[in-house]
Amino acid sequence: MSLPADTPPAVTDALGYLQHHLQELTERQSASEHVINNTLAGLTAQIQQLTQLMTGPAPAPIVAPPPVTTSPPPVNPPSPVPSAPTKQRTRPKLPSPPDFSGEQTSSRAFLNSCTLYLRLAPEQFSCDEEKIFWTLTFFKDGRAARWSENLFRQEADTGIFPIQSWADFEQQFWSQFFPVNAEADAVNALEGSVYYQGNRTVDDYLDSFLTLVSDAGYTDPRTLVVKFR
Repeated sequence: MSLPADTPPAVTDALGYLQHHLQELTERQSASEHVINNTLAGLTAQIQQLTQLMTGPAPAPIVAPPPVTTSPPPVNPPSPVPSAPTKQRTRPKLPSPPDFSGEQTSSRAFLNSCTLYLRLAPEQFSCDEEKIFWTLTFFKDGRAARWSENLFRQEADTGIFPIQSWADFEQQFWSQFFPVNAEADAVNALEGSVYYQGNRTVDDYLDSFLTLVSDAGYTDPRTLVVKFR
């Protein structure tokens, strides 16, 4: 750019300074644009790489190996403490009931003996039928043997033993071998005026009195006191 000849030197110097400074700015702008373009090109390349990674197949998952389990060392169970030997309970030897022939005088004693054995040794009998058959083994002769034989004949005819429970057996035994009028005879003896201790010992009289009371069916204590004389 040409200046007039009469341009003052100060203006010329200022103008020259401005032109120089403008040229420096232009050069700096060109350098900056070059850096920016390079930076933009690099960013564009990185964006394309990221896009390809995002749209590509997913990487296979990493499977962690299974944990290694270690079993604890075996523990020996404690040795059992030997228990003290238990003393087995001994049962007294029970005598068998006596043979029964059907006499009314011994019927009560025989039935009591059988009942006592059954109560002291219940483990020997699993049912009432075994109790009944065991009792019949003592019916050896007389009326008792004939009654037992008649029961087994009824079983042979019908296929069923006629007595099914121990309570039924006791009831039929009572009707067969106890005195027919035992209750009436006991009542007459207790209500009569001739029943006294007499020459009998107290024990004998008491035993006889208790038997009569049982046969008569007396249970009122006041009645028993009056009759005991």
